Amino acid sequence: MAAPIKIAIIGVGRAGYGMHLSEIKNRTDKFKVVAACDIEKSHLDKFKKDHPKAKTYSSIEELLKDKDVELVTVATRSPDHLKHAKMALLAGKYVFGEKPLSTKYTEALAFQKFLKANKLEKKFFVRHNRRFEAPFVEIMKIMKEGLLGKVYSVKLRRHGYQRRNDWQTLIKYGGGQLNNWGPHIVDHSLRFLESPVKEIWSDLKKVAAVGDAEDHLKIILKGENGRIVDMEISGGAAMPEPEYLISGDKGALSCTGTEIKLKYLNPKVKLGPCKALEDTPPLEGSFGNTEKLEWIEKTIKVEPVCPPCDTHRIWDFLFESIRSKKAFPIKYEEALEVVKVCSKVKKNSGFEKATMYV
Repeated sequence: MAAPIKIAIIGVGRAGYGMHLSEIKNRTDKFKVVAACDIEKSHLDKFKKDHPKAKTYSSIEELLKDKDVELVTVATRSPDHLKHAKMALLAGKYVFGEKPLSTKYTEALAFQKFLKANKLEKKFFVRHNRRFEAPFVEIMKIMKEGLLGKVYSVKLRRHGYQRRNDWQTLIKYGGGQLNNWGPHIVDHSLRFLESPVKEIWSDLKKVAAVGDAEDHLKIILKGENGRIVDMEISGGAAMPEPEYLISGDKGALSCTGTEIKLKYLNPKVKLGPCKALEDTPPLEGSFGNTEKLEWIEKTIKVEPVCPPCDTHRIWDFLFESIRSKKAFPIKYEEALEVVKVCSKVKKNSGFEKATMYV
């Protein structure tokens, strides 16, 4: 097997420490942590305690001079993602960028041109790790199998209630649900849409958080194929809805956590002819067709069905892309489309200070 990739973390806070380092701790055959950088001494002290053989830096410039570092993961604050990624790429490193790719569509477009001009497209990777979430993978599979018939409506929900007060609630630092949870669920929405976006409706609100950024958002996408994707992310919803609710002309499914509930017409039973009647209906009787439909109902526990599908798998794809030159499953153009949708939502929402985003 190929040698482990020597990795450095820029920003060992909640994402860099709690996610990136946590996710690769069982992948020592693929990744070796050799360095970290942070402006907070306490973060570096904790990192050094857990990784005594690794080096620590308080300056990104100094870390990037380290010839031992092959790959840099950028886990700094949202507005700095592409600035730090560009620095690392110019220093000759591979870069794994945290979401959001950027808080500005114009910046993401300019970065794409930078990658192409310098032939660096294969050295930069975007961490849309929830593309490999087990329920999402299984639901996409069910849709492609056609059990639900022609899907016309997709509802996605991520609900909770919290009086949040960290930097993720402040616009000047790129805070708000749209930049936090938004990239994941917008990415899911675009995959579920299976069509170019034709129309976007959106609304941003501040409900329970104490900063100036939105903590509740609703986005409705209509595809050129007529399908509607209705997504909602809220930090102010005391009573959650199912995380997924997919409706087709032959059935539907709902999902919360790892449990998928399915209800669909038996595909082996052919539906008889049926036409609209102009006659006056009887005083007593049904308000519609009295035919008996044969439904199939089942519950699927996702994890046993799809054991390799989890968000940490993105690291395996990253390793294969760098060491074996295999195509990374998330294209820059897809991440760029996520930023484009988010930018349109910010611009059209009418939310206070929304123009600071674009």
